Amino acid sequence: MSPGLAGVATGFRSFARYFNGVLGADAYAKYVEHHRAAGHATPPLSEREFWRDRTDRQDTNPQGRCC
Repeated sequence: MSPGLAGVATGFRSFARYFNGVLGADAYAKYVEHHRAAGHATPPLSEREFWRDRTDRQDTNPQGRCC
């Protein structure tokens, strides 16, 4: 791969990572990472359970959101 194309690809990956962070798409990965680092004895929630719990918490305790 040429250096220019490699730079564009790296920039795109960085932008995609930033954009996913802003949207919260990486929330489950961060949750699993935190769960393992904290040394919990129970297994982490499944991805489906995590998003259900997160949505339920946001609905019962609305904070500054756009929608």
